[in-house]
Order: sequence, then C-alpha cells, then structure tokens
Amino acid sequence: MAKLYFYYSTMNAGKSTALLQASHNYGERGMRTLVYTAKLDDRAGGRIASRIGISAEARHFTAGQDLHAEIAAEHAAAPLACVLVDEAQFLTRAHVAELARVVDELDVPVLCYGLRTDFLGQLFEGSAQLLAWADNLVELKTVCHCGAKATMVVRVRPDGRVETAGAQVEIGGNDRYVPLCRKHFREALRTGTA
Repeated sequence: MAKLYFYYSTMNAGKSTALLQASHNYGERGMRTLVYTAKLDDRAGGRIASRIGISAEARHFTAGQDLHAEIAAEHAAAPLACVLVDEAQFLTRAHVAELARVVDELDVPVLCYGLRTDFLGQLFEGSAQLLAWADNLVELKTVCHCGAKATMVVRVRPDGRVETAGAQVEIGGNDRYVPLCRKHFREALRTGTA
C-alpha cells in the first residue's frame, strides 16, 4: 500500500541529496520515478541539486497546477513506481490534497522533502498541510554551531545580521540561511547575530 511521506528538516540536512538517492535507487531497479521541484527555486537552473555536487532534471510545480491530473496521465502512459517532490514547503494546500489522491487512488508512493518552518519559526503552507496529511513524518537532522540538533533556521543579510522581518519566501542557500537549535534561534532573533 502506497503512502504519502514528508521528510522535513532545516537547511543543510541533505533533503535534496536523500531525494536524489531515492530516485536513483528506483532507477537502478528499472523503476520509473517522476521528480518535481518548485518553479520559483531557480538556483540550479530548474534542476534538483545537492550541495555535495549531484543533480537531476526535474519537473516544476506552480500554484494552480493540478498535480494529480498530471501524475495520473504519466502513470497511465507508463507505470510510476514513485513520485518525489523537492522544496515541498512551497506546495499549496490543493497540491498536498492532490498528492494524497495520487497515493490513495493510483497507489503510487509520494515522497516530499522540504523545510518545516521559515526564518521566523512559522510553518510554510505546504509543510503545514504535509504535517497534517502525510502517513509518515521523517525528520532529517543537521546540527547547530553548538553541536545540538538544529530545528530552526535564520535568514541573514550580506553583513551577517539576522533578519527579523520580511517576506516568508526568499530563495537562497548557505549565504542567506543558518540552521540553529531552538535556543540559539531565539537568541539570534533577540540579538540580531547568528
């Protein structure tokens, strides 16, 4: 029986690496996967790319797109073993419902990888829906500078100061986001330094 999975973490935990490895494993066994990432994240030219240097082509999802219809058509043309979604925090409420239908109606597992919270500790829409709807929740771990498990992330300006306001979505990598434990996250928001 297929399931909807949400692999979540903060920045730098290897979400994209894990997704690429999972897709590779299916492919090695001759099984077909469909891989998606958010169109608004164009850092890798529309590909899914890991900081360790591996990447793969991906389809793009956008608001208003009917993922169930698209995946159902692909599955009818040639059976899919799995659907993998990177940057899942950018999914909409409707997308998550559509992915649940893929699991329930097409019996195709869907593995979503994304951030749980933004730079102010607030849930993203896609993450909130996945936390509510996923059959399996899996935390991928990384560490704070103190060695504790990082569960939060702050956004920093080019001068290194921590941002405490702004748009929820701003695409960036290690130059803009720093993973922290909750204690150091709260301290960084209070002092303005990570």
